Amino acid sequence: MTAAGCASSQQDDATLNDNIWNETELIQTYLAPLAAGAAGAFGLADDAALIETEDGVDLVVSTDPVIAGVHFFADDAPQDIAWKALAVNISDLAAKGADPLCYTMALAFPDAPRGEWMTGFATGLLEAQTAFGCRLMGGDTDRTTGPLSISITAFGKVARGDFLRRAGAGIGDHVFVSGTIGDAALGLLLRTSEGALGNLEPLDREFLLRRYLRPQPRVELIPLLKRYASAALDVSDGLVKDAGRLAAGADAALAIKVGDVPLSTAARVVVAGQSDRIETVLTGGDDYEILFAIPPGNIAKFRSELSSLLFDVTLLGVLAPGSGVTVALPNGENLTIGQTGFDHFARS
Repeated sequence: MTAAGCASSQQDDATLNDNIWNETELIQTYLAPLAAGAAGAFGLADDAALIETEDGVDLVVSTDPVIAGVHFFADDAPQDIAWKALAVNISDLAAKGADPLCYTMALAFPDAPRGEWMTGFATGLLEAQTAFGCRLMGGDTDRTTGPLSISITAFGKVARGDFLRRAGAGIGDHVFVSGTIGDAALGLLLRTSEGALGNLEPLDREFLLRRYLRPQPRVELIPLLKRYASAALDVSDGLVKDAGRLAAGADAALAIKVGDVPLSTAARVVVAGQSDRIETVLTGGDDYEILFAIPPGNIAKFRSELSSLLFDVTLLGVLAPGSGVTVALPNGENLTIGQTGFDHFARS
């Protein structure tokens, strides 16, 4: 039975519109079904979970909270909020070459949630954890004077010694990125101002909004990263900023041609009509694509396996002596970029 089925089978429509004032009811009705099949979760009826691992396996742990008004809008669909909350954490695991295992979650509500909202939220979590191959293991619920806060800690596993750091690349390594860049940043603009990107076709508008609301962690890339990559991280704060982190980890420089940055059809339409939006695309963040380096000796084998993926992987450049990231325009001049990416504490 799905989480949504479990909730709806116990409540009528009137109850769904009521606030849930009982923490045990909230957990057992809406969240415990998400732990079904996870032996160490104990049905979310204990004070801690038990995670068993095999010999020769390391646990990889990532915590990336999302907060209403910062990472999502409070009036976003609860299914989308739940998906994003889990996806951003699974993206971190994927970039480390770690297979998702399970997650814990702390929910802090400004007010008691309604049954209808929790049903949607549980449905979105079920969709996400099914897509990513993990289950809820435990957590807590709280009341807060601030906005809705969802803090997920995701656990993954790698063979001992195979953890993929962002600081493992070297001079001469080729830098690739998965998928397309800038869609989520443009989707956020659409979410905040309907006419911000001009007269987009409905399908392009829907695509960009979807990319903002439902990021797709590239878990399918994990086996290739394990075999061939020297370093990786996910693009969460903007391509230029995160590429700078990868290059700094190699004590190297990276030169990118703006024409080599992979853009979706929708993003190309926007940039063609508003050329200044290229900086938004390069620095906006929320892509949750994977940026990674492949040593020269692994390139041929890596490329031979790309046909197994359902998304594109694009070469951005080669790490060279020096420092920093430059982005060259078609005329050969380097693009002048103000803030290279998102920072929670940057001065506005």
